[in-house]
Amino acid sequence: MAAQMFEGTQHAAVYLKYRFAPGKELKDTILTYLQEKAPSCTQLAVDVGCGSGQGTAFLAERFAKVVGTDISQAQIQEARAAPSPPNISYLVCPAEELPFEDASVDLLASFTAAHWFDIGKFMNEAKRVLRPGGCVAISTYTTDMSLHYGDCSEKLTQIFREAWDQLLKYSHGRVKHVLEDYKEIFEALPFPDKKRITNIYDKIPMTVAGVVGYLESASPYQVFMKSDPEAAKTLLPRMEKRLLETMGAASRDTPLEFWVRHVCILGHKEA
Repeated sequence: MAAQMFEGTQHAAVYLKYRFAPGKELKDTILTYLQEKAPSCTQLAVDVGCGSGQGTAFLAERFAKVVGTDISQAQIQEARAAPSPPNISYLVCPAEELPFEDASVDLLASFTAAHWFDIGKFMNEAKRVLRPGGCVAISTYTTDMSLHYGDCSEKLTQIFREAWDQLLKYSHGRVKHVLEDYKEIFEALPFPDKKRITNIYDKIPMTVAGVVGYLESASPYQVFMKSDPEAAKTLLPRMEKRLLETMGAASRDTPLEFWVRHVCILGHKEA
């Protein structure tokens, strides 16, 4: 059974504002694979579980048509309201019931979403909608994250990790797929021609406010807010205060680098 964790309009707005798009290394990994395996498959890409469109936009550079799908109406409303290239559109639908014809999709992609799907049913849909010679790209960022600023990076990362570890206590059971580097999802992909890359590192430009907002957008924080709202409301301001003090900075708009490790599953359906 699929899990629905990003339904509220307020959460969707935070998600749009603070969730970062795929970084250069992850995008290059996917585009290089597509060029190698399916250089002429450039008509239709589908981004499943697209949220508010963070991973959808860069696909528009390669494909004539890109469709982002998500089960959350609130997320799709945010995606449609945001500026996007004219060849991108968005649909509300489950990952397990994609409204595309058999053998019609050149690329089926998913960015930090597949762990919420009913994996078996989603893989059946992937097998159905993907055209012969088409590709799958399923990625997630991991909890292997660090903050970098001047000579205090180690201390900043420690402060961030303390807050993140507290949130992980409220994480859904599906997060185990992320903690296991999508191993089970990789094994379920029904194409023999596949690989899993676990060491893609990106350096994301961010601000202190962006780091705080990222944690606010995470599903465990939303659960924490419902379970213990008073404690949840103090966690992020306290982390922000400690970050700024450690950096010797006054503004939450102070820039830093957010380093993150990605896992990416790539597959090719035999022509």
